[in-house]
Amino acid sequence: MRSATILVASLLAFIPNVVGHGYLKSVAIDGKTYQGNVPNNPSVDSPIRLIDDVDPVKGASNPNLSCGQNAQNAALVASANPGSEVAFAWASGNGGNWPHNTGPMLTYMASCGDTTCDKFDASNAQWFKVDEVGKKSDGSAWVQQDIMNGKTYSFTLPDNIQPGDYLIRHEIIALQLAVSEGGAEFYPSCTQVRIGGNGNGAPNATVSFPGAYSDTDPGILTPDVYNPGFTYTFPGPAIASFVAGSSGSGNGNNASTNSTASASSAVPSSTTPSSAAPSSSSTSGSGGCYDMNGNYARDEYRPRRLSRVMRNMN
Repeated sequence: MRSATILVASLLAFIPNVVGHGYLKSVAIDGKTYQGNVPNNPSVDSPIRLIDDVDPVKGASNPNLSCGQNAQNAALVASANPGSEVAFAWASGNGGNWPHNTGPMLTYMASCGDTTCDKFDASNAQWFKVDEVGKKSDGSAWVQQDIMNGKTYSFTLPDNIQPGDYLIRHEIIALQLAVSEGGAEFYPSCTQVRIGGNGNGAPNATVSFPGAYSDTDPGILTPDVYNPGFTYTFPGPAIASFVAGSSGSGNGNNASTNSTASASSAVPSSTTPSSAAPSSSSTSGSGGCYDMNGNYARDEYRPRRLSRVMRNMN
């Protein structure tokens, strides 16, 4: 009995550490790729705001929910236009494929106002949702599974959006531990863009981060996430009405995942992530995601399976 108790305790201690970390590795706008930087290792100028840790942001009230762990303003502001295609490439903390496959991807934008985005304080941002995607239309898997398989995620900017500087907040929420309150893992990223054109679309309502989510929202606390027939409810506001009325993005209808490929028009590459892998020392509000050997987990942990094992231990 004592050995069984020790085994159960070991398994419980292992639970928080079986999930991998990750970050936004690059963004491509109309085929031009901008490399990001390995967290806490700036090496190239980029429009992607640098974070200092590959750990997830934990807790809906965490101030890092805006742009990621201690995100810093980026040096570049990338050019874009209404209707531009924006593709996001995610990587694990050791430079491999994104390690999660359960949960939604959501995209928000915020105007930087009269300030260029390289000088804009994201804590003052007023965000509006432009895209969200969860499970595939046939319900077989989450779209996030495609990211785990090495694909990029693309959406199109609203074709009627007002010109100006904007932050694009693209976020993955990993739900493998969200069967209990506080278990959801947030991976927000912010990319600085300057949109041209002469559109007049603007949001009627906006939200703040933190503030847009609660730890008990149906899309954040998901005790039935692995149950057959589970229906997901997206957290946060609805997609902005001016976006839904355009032929641009909205509810994933015009979004897609694509095989990762290098673009000939890419800006200078960053240091290869595997050669400068960031440390994963935890910061306040972050969660560990290593296995017991210090390696990044590639497969999702399913808590309900563990409970069945434990129930058979007499």
